[in-house]
Amino acid sequence: MSMHEKLRSIRARHEELAALMSAGGLSGDEFTKLSVEYAELSPVVEASEEYENALSEQKDLEEMVSDPEMKAMAEEELRAIKERIPALEKQIQLALIPKDEADAKNAILEIRAGTGGDEAALFAADLFGMYKGYASKMGWRMDIVEASENDIGGYKEVVAEISGTNVFAKLKFESGVHRVQRVPKTETQGRVHTSAATVAVLPEAEEVDVNIETKDLRIDTYRSQGAGGQHVNTTDSAVRITHIPTGVVVEMQEERSQHKNRDKAMKVLRTRLYDLQRQQLADERAEDRKSQVGSGDRSERIRTYNFPQGRLTDHRINLTLYKLDDVVRGEALDEVVDALIAEDQAAALARLET
Repeated sequence: MSMHEKLRSIRARHEELAALMSAGGLSGDEFTKLSVEYAELSPVVEASEEYENALSEQKDLEEMVSDPEMKAMAEEELRAIKERIPALEKQIQLALIPKDEADAKNAILEIRAGTGGDEAALFAADLFGMYKGYASKMGWRMDIVEASENDIGGYKEVVAEISGTNVFAKLKFESGVHRVQRVPKTETQGRVHTSAATVAVLPEAEEVDVNIETKDLRIDTYRSQGAGGQHVNTTDSAVRITHIPTGVVVEMQEERSQHKNRDKAMKVLRTRLYDLQRQQLADERAEDRKSQVGSGDRSERIRTYNFPQGRLTDHRINLTLYKLDDVVRGEALDEVVDALIAEDQAAALARLET
């Protein structure tokens, strides 16, 4: 189907939805479903109308050029419209890319120290600080759900909830292995070490996204453990929830209340199961998924942070920036994020054209 045929089909559906909603007689759920579809199609319709108007205007101006009295003015306007049309075409093409239904969702961020001992834990803390700074810049809210610290201020593991506008859309390409090269604080000989941490960004699931049967859960309670294994309170407030069919286990001991820990654990469990469903569906749809930017493969080394050279390299798109400190503070992370999104959009456009 050509782009013009797609646009005609979309405009017809847009008009049909408008008629259905104005006719009345719909239930609340039906009206909501139709209004969501209408809102999703509206940007495409608006862009296509602007594009059609530009083509019509171009035709009129080309006719005016043959009039000696109008030629100078018409030629200037014709140049401007010819420059504008390709941008409108690109806008329409981007609007036609199938949307990821999870893009508008909040996200659960999970960072785990990998190889490298204490230095890996310190790097995990640096990554957490980077995302915290970026979240602040974006106007998002970031709340720690669960954290396991070591004795020198690093994180063995940290899980956080990030809420705001289009959080998952911006952060979904951050999943994978992040590698750091630097002289650790614990190094006395001044040698550069290589360590790693794993990042997972999961779209936060709502109850309607995942159906969890109570019979499929095993819930255990135990006393919370502090650093070094000491009990931080004397009640069985920590919660471990096992989803028996998948084997997914979530433990939560951040709160002193068993009820709060259980609620948090269920939120994380629901999100991990939703992510599992998305991964399985994506694998079924695209066998070449791992060759794309957003492969979501948590074992893939995606980025290197080289502190001696002040260099950050994203290996998926061969992007290198010499502003590592700004990126790690979260101030320049958007340059990496935007480049990844642009690359993904270019790949999606190429697939549309084949």
